[in-house]
Amino acid sequence: MVVKTQCKGREVTGLCVGASNARRYFPRTLSAIELELDHLRIECGLTPEFWHGRPEIRDPRLCAWLQAKQSNSNSCREPLPLDMIPAGGNSFQLRPWRRARMRHPAPVLAAAGAA
Repeated sequence: MVVKTQCKGREVTGLCVGASNARRYFPRTLSAIELELDHLRIECGLTPEFWHGRPEIRDPRLCAWLQAKQSNSNSCREPLPLDMIPAGGNSFQLRPWRRARMRHPAPVLAAAGAA
């Protein structure tokens, strides 16, 4: 799933998961998730607001990691997209976003003169 950084001014305040991702990937019984951030693994709590219109993950360690990733871009004006990949149970890997590759290979063009 693609998620985005949440910013206030120049400061990263959390991760915006989005309402449809929250419904699809996060059972309401979860009170916390594990995030793999490069070599670091942290546990982040989910507030009741997560399922009531504010599907955001906020944690000081997550914000510091996101801020470091955000600083590679020019500013916090544009949210930074990230891939949040389910890793079993309540664990997810957070990685730099990459555009989805085509699911089907491009058609092979026939060589000139071939019939």
